[in-house]
Amino acid sequence: MKREDWDARYAAVENLWAVRPNRFLVAEAGELRPGIALDLACGEGQNAIWLASLGWEVVGVDYSEVAIAKARARAERDGVEAEFVCADLVGYTPDPHAFDLVLVLYLHIPADQRRGVLERAAAAVAPGGTFVFVGHDLTNLTDGVGGPSDPRILCTPEEIAAELPGLEIERAERVLRDVGGEERDAIDALVRARRPSPR
Repeated sequence: MKREDWDARYAAVENLWAVRPNRFLVAEAGELRPGIALDLACGEGQNAIWLASLGWEVVGVDYSEVAIAKARARAERDGVEAEFVCADLVGYTPDPHAFDLVLVLYLHIPADQRRGVLERAAAAVAPGGTFVFVGHDLTNLTDGVGGPSDPRILCTPEEIAAELPGLEIERAERVLRDVGGEERDAIDALVRARRPSPR
């Protein structure tokens, strides 16, 4: 989807996504000691703002100017400090080994582009730091509900785990997400990894 299409989607409603932080992020990162976090494909900033409220120093990146503007306004409204950057992740390179937590949640782009984004995201994880990926799983097309319908931008946990050089995989599996009012759950791919601390 083009940048202007995302801008239009974000401009059409007050909140395109849930206001609360992602449930899998809360489960995977809620007990971590606050440090410096990078939220790639941050959208309207709900996850970055939640982390900032816990004491994290957060940078959120998204290529929709409308989403970034909404994220900045919400952070100010909620009284938290977070930095938001408008950039296309396909060409964005975060500082290497600089972040205690790196998030990539629901970024759906073709695999050849995704691999580069994930390689740079993995490189941004500091020693001892954590990486969390959540995205619509490929099986969601046939067995789940909602999400993109183009299989070229979906993934499996195994694919994501293989695209994180230098990180140790702690968890790579399919997880179910209840979608209110639907007979079936959505199926997501969840990967958590860490960069080993120096001995």
